[in-house]
This record gives sequence, structure tokens and C-alpha cells, in this order.
Amino acid sequence: MQLRKLLAAGAIALMAIPAMAQENVTWWDFLSGGDGVRMKALIARFNKEHTDIKITSTTLEWGIPFYTKVRTSVAVGQGPDVMTYHLSRLPLGLDEGVLDQLTDEDIKNAGVTKDSFFPASIKAASSDDGKLYAVPLDIHSLVLYYNKTLLAGSKFLDAGGKLTGINNLKDFEEALAFAKQKGSVSPISYATGDDGGVYRVFYTLLRQQGGELISGKEVLAGDNLQKAAKSIEVMTKWATNGWQPEQAAYEASVALFTSGKSAFMLNGVWEVPTLVDQEKKGTLGFKWGAVQVPNLMGTQTTWADSHAFAIPAKNKMSPEKRKAVMTVIGWMEKNSLAWAEAGHIPAYKPVAESAEFKKMEPNATYSALANSASYDPRSPIAGVASPAYDAALNIISPAIHGYAEPMAAAEQVKQDLQDKLR
Repeated sequence: MQLRKLLAAGAIALMAIPAMAQENVTWWDFLSGGDGVRMKALIARFNKEHTDIKITSTTLEWGIPFYTKVRTSVAVGQGPDVMTYHLSRLPLGLDEGVLDQLTDEDIKNAGVTKDSFFPASIKAASSDDGKLYAVPLDIHSLVLYYNKTLLAGSKFLDAGGKLTGINNLKDFEEALAFAKQKGSVSPISYATGDDGGVYRVFYTLLRQQGGELISGKEVLAGDNLQKAAKSIEVMTKWATNGWQPEQAAYEASVALFTSGKSAFMLNGVWEVPTLVDQEKKGTLGFKWGAVQVPNLMGTQTTWADSHAFAIPAKNKMSPEKRKAVMTVIGWMEKNSLAWAEAGHIPAYKPVAESAEFKKMEPNATYSALANSASYDPRSPIAGVASPAYDAALNIISPAIHGYAEPMAAAEQVKQDLQDKLR
């Protein structure tokens, strides 16, 4: 009887103790495909490991629809607690006033420091006066994929099957000519009829010449106009010589490479899982590798962007909710090795420099590009789904297919973007 009374008293006492409050963190992202699968797995892991915080996630349509939704939600004060954000869109986000500044206390609550990220990514996540508005998750860049089987027996592969001997544009074009002679349908494949595909190749060639697309309030200032024309001229030559596909949509450009019809592919790191999966299934039919885009034009750099985490402006979260949000962000950074499986380079250096990541191929091979990456111009008309991308599709793509001279196209890009910048 005494034991029964004690148990009953204990049960009453436990009922009197208030349950630990669980912070519900509303999350928006634009991640689909392999990226979406990996992020959903990370969210599930976080929720399983945390009883005091729960992420409730929603995936929205990538590009303009996502950023329009963010802008609208902030205007009415109904944005999420945290969202994914392209750092190339940060200047426009600041211009629109949709991003909340992250304080030193926020970063402390995330359990990270600014110094623990690659400098280029932190700069891209900050305003011109150094205030932080996002936390970079990765660095994703254009890389050069290559077909080892097709290049076998050439001077462009070393004994270990690694790409070699491409130190400038002349070397690269020699490799393209070799591939054409070997029967390659399109020696270099990229999305020649797609805004992102054309823009990333153009911008890489421009930046490798030391060129600037936008300087302050001027588009293609000074000799940048000539450098832009040179970039378009190179891409046009690849088309004229039959080295690249004609008006290829994104999916078609990938298929050319995965079917073995292209010796090289200029595409983002996000296609690494496609090749890895096909290789595992035994459906690829050739051996492959991926490296950072070689120094073709004089400077070792390539187009890059970052997925990042940001907090919308005009949020009404409590200090406890904000701390929970930063806990979520910090956990994602520290567990970003799983995210790197999508081909990305972790922006958080402790993960990028870990022994585990150094074993991850081909990521580890091209990871050095994190130190020389060229982000889009810090301008509200640049970045993902921007007027700069529109110009690539509407002006540069027709030019490389012979519908305009390179200099005329560069001048049109200058005029078109300058009108939008005013």
C-alpha cells in the first residue's frame, strides 16, 4: 500500500512539471532533385536528434517564383523563420529589404565563427559595409567533366587517368580537336540554349581575363567590353568548329556527356551525383573525372555561387525562437558532409578540410576552386534568375550561334544591362 501511494504521488509530481516547450522552426527551401533528397534527409536527422526544436519544411519552386514568394511574404510579415538563399541574389535581397542582419550573438548561438568559412563565401554573404546577412552552406561552381575512356591514348591523360596538359585556351582547343577526330559528336557540352549554362561559361571566360561585368554603376566599363567580346568570340569558335552542341537545352547537354557523345562537359558540381549514380548502376559506359575549369584565359578562376541560410526581415520571432533557428543553421553546417555528396564543396572549413571530405571524389580534386571562385557581380541586376541571366539567353546565346558578331553582342549586353541598372 505504501509503495502504491509513493508511485501515485510521483506520478502526480511528474504531471505538475511543465513539459519542455518545443520550438517549431518554419523552413522554406527551393531544393529539388538530388539536392532536395539530401536536404530532407538532413532535416529528418535534425528532428530525430532534437526534442526541443522541430523543423517544419516546405519546398517551393526554384528561381523567380521562390524569390517572388519571399518578397511577398516579407511585405505582409508572414515569411518563414529560416530560408535557403543564393548568395548571388544577396545584393538584390538587400536592395529589396527582405533579409535580416545576423548579429555576433546569432553566430555565437550557431556555434560557428566567420573565420570558419571560406573568405569569398563570407564576403558574398555580407553587405558592402561588412554586415552579415546569410550563412553560406556550400560553394557550388562550374567544373570541367571529362570522359577518360574517350581521351585514352592522348597526351591529355596521365598514367593515372587524370586530365593533364591543358594550361591555356590553345591546349584546350587542341583537346577538343582531338576528341572530334575520335568521333565525339560534341567535344564540349554545355547548355548552349539555356540562360544559366551560357551565362556561367561566359562569365568564367570573362573573369579569367580579369574582366568585370559590372563595376559600381557601370556595365562592361573600359576594356571590359573587349574582354566580353573575346569571351563570346571563343564560344562562337567552339560552335563554328562543331565542338559544342547547337541550342542545347540543359537536359540535352547533360545527356550528350552521359551518353559518351561528348569528351568534356562544362557544368555545375551538382551533376556529380548523376554520374556517380549511373556509374553504380553500370549504365554509364565510360570512366570519368571532374576538375576545376583550367586556366584558359590567363587567370585561375571560375563562376561560383553558394546556397546559404538567411532569416527574412520583419520577422516577429522571440529570442528563444531565434536561438533555435541559429541552432538549426549551425547543425546543418557541422553536418554538411552529407550535403557535399551532391557534389558541393562545404563552405564551412572544418568540414571541407576534414579527412572524410578529402576522401570524397571528385569533390576533393576540384575543391581548391573555393579559394579562387568568382561570385556574380555585387549588383541587384546580377545573380540567379536576374537580368544578367536574361542577357545571356537573349543576346549571348544567339551570338554564339552566328546571329550577331561578338563585339555587337557585347555592346548590346552593355546597353541592355546599363538600362536596367539606372
